[in-house]
Parts: sequence; structure tokens; C-alpha cells
Amino acid sequence: MDPDLTRLDEFLADGGFDGYLVDADETDSTQRYLSGFGAPDPFVTVYTPETIAILVSTLEYGRARTESRADEVARLADYDYRSVADKYGSTEARARVVAAWLDDVGVERVATPERFPLGPADRLREQDLTVEPERENVVTEIRAVKTDEEIEHIREAQTANEAAMEAAEELLQAAEIVEDGDDVRRLHHEGEPLTSERLKEEIEVTLLRHGCALDETIVACGAAAADPHDRGSGPLTAGETIIVDIFPQSKATKYHADMTRTFVKGEPTSTIREWYDLTHEALDAAIDAVEPGATGQAVHDAVCDVYEDADVPTLRSDPTAETGFIHSTGHGVGLDVHELPRLSPDGGELQSGHVVTVEPGLYDPAVGGIRIEDLVVVTEDGCENLTEYPIQLQVSD
Repeated sequence: MDPDLTRLDEFLADGGFDGYLVDADETDSTQRYLSGFGAPDPFVTVYTPETIAILVSTLEYGRARTESRADEVARLADYDYRSVADKYGSTEARARVVAAWLDDVGVERVATPERFPLGPADRLREQDLTVEPERENVVTEIRAVKTDEEIEHIREAQTANEAAMEAAEELLQAAEIVEDGDDVRRLHHEGEPLTSERLKEEIEVTLLRHGCALDETIVACGAAAADPHDRGSGPLTAGETIIVDIFPQSKATKYHADMTRTFVKGEPTSTIREWYDLTHEALDAAIDAVEPGATGQAVHDAVCDVYEDADVPTLRSDPTAETGFIHSTGHGVGLDVHELPRLSPDGGELQSGHVVTVEPGLYDPAVGGIRIEDLVVVTEDGCENLTEYPIQLQVSD
């Protein structure tokens, strides 16, 4: 995957920078995007309009040469790091080696991500390098527009996601409704209470079998589902909403997917049915509004219009609302599960290649929570829904 970095070249030229510097491990998405490489310990990448160069430990050198997209790969040992560390200590030695390496690459003035680590930045400045954090989110915005290859990576992760959602729904289908002694109708499976934790286990094991990983699955029931980011815990109850939000990352490509469904095992209340239908309508309205040139704000407004027309509070109608539609409509998905663009009051213009979630929802502890989330890619003439999983509230027995 070779991204178009023309805009980064222009940014560097306009700012008088020689290069763009990243000092981070494989969990940093900008690091992985520019270097095409991942390592568990921090390594250094510098991008210039002429080359991509990385500096790694000897341990990672062989793999970096074969796996990264760097034109030049160097080792700390190439700059006699051990002797320098014996003289100055490891912290200053690393800065001296990085400075010498950058000099060989022909770089004296670098821009960095806004969250570049402060210590390394200060120590490079002590080596007479100019280090300035960017203020324009250039690489983040470049990353937001996906190549065809990146879209396929996301599509593959979404396929795994749908297999995991199916496994969760099948477990709910197999569950029995049991009257507990406290007059609460609990879900049981194979003679044991069916819990949020058990459903998460089924989801996460399924994801592993499909080459993905996730350890923060949301399975929230009843009042817990009324908090959009409550992970959920404990026994699951019949007749109450169960929000299942799965956002896996491919172990091979590192790209994410994202999807939410809301289920009820047993008979939902009339309010739950009404809110579910309303949220489905809001989802359709938002997806219809997604197209190149539309703004994230306009897509968000489409959801708010549906809810407000039904006299349901939103943060647009009441910025202090604690129930109703109390979050933005969606976000970009890629190497990060939350990235640009935003479908929100401050959402900018959408472009072909943006991949975004569309996830309207309603929340009230007295009712529960309802959220439906699909994943779509903006195309030249509208959008393509990457989500094929059916939208259905009541789980059949």
C-alpha cells in the first residue's frame, strides 16, 4: 500500500521543513502508516519528499528491511550506540545517534505529530535540530482517505466482525428465559446464567478464529446500555435491550472494523420498539446523506432531524440533555478505530475514500439503550455500505 503523500510534501515545503519525524512503537497509527512497519518498542521514522528512512534496533533490523516500506533502514549499532551510551547514558546517546542519522539523511528541520514525545523532542533540540509539532493534522487527514487496498482490509475486518455478531446472536437465540427468585426474567444457557462476560468471550474467540483481536467489546444490558460506552457486565435480562458493539482489529493488516446491533430476547416494550424503529429510520436518513461534498455536520443533522421530529431530545436541541440522542453520529475507521472524519456538529467535508461509522442511538436508564451502527465508505457518487448484517431487534427462539 503506497499512500499519496503529495499533501505532506506541500506541507513540508510551505513550512520550510526537511522532513516529518515520528518516534513511536507499532501502536501509533501514523508510525505504521508512514513506515509500513511495526515493532513493540519505539523506533524512528523520517519522511522526506525524496525518501522514507527508519532507524531501529539490531533486533528489528532484518525484519524492517523485508517488511517496511522504507527506502533506507539503519541500526542504532551503525552509529556505535553502545559506546556512545557508555559515555553519555542511554537517553542522551539515543538523541545523539538519531541526530547523526538525521544528518546522514540530510535533515536538520523536522515537523512532528502533535503528540510527539516531549523528552526526545527536547533532547534533539539540544543536538541543534529544529523540531516543531504540526498544527494542521496533515498526516491524520491524509490517512482518512483510504486507498482501494485499505478499503479491502477494512472490508475483511468487517467480515470477521459479522461472524462474531452472528455468534453472539446465536448464543442469545439458544438461551432460555428463567424466572429468578427476585421476579426478574434472566437469560440462562446450558443451565447457567448467561452473562455479558460469556457473550464477550464468544465474540472474542470468534474474532480470533477469523484473524482479528479485540479486548474491549461492549455487551451492555438494560440501564447499563443507557451509557453509550459502558462495557457491560453481569447477567443478561429478558425483555431489556442488549447493545452489542464490536470493533475488531485485523492481526495481519492492523485495520479496524466497527458495528453495533441491539437485541431483545423476549418481548420488548412498546417504547423500545418505537425507539428502535426511530433509530433505524435515523440510520437510513444518515446513510442517504453520505456522499462526497456533504459535510459530517449535515449527516449528523439528518439524524437529529429524525429524532427531533419525534420529540426526542438531542444534544442539538438541548446541549445539556442526558437522555435521548447524546453523542455524535459517527467517526472515521482505519488503523485507528476512531479517526477522521467526524460525523458531528463540527464535521467537515466528506471525500471519496472516507470510511465512516453511522451510529445513531437513544439512551435512557428507564428504557435502556438502543444503537444501530453500520460502516460505510464514501464513493464517487454516494456511499457503499460495508455492513451486510441484518437489522432486527427481537431475537428469535
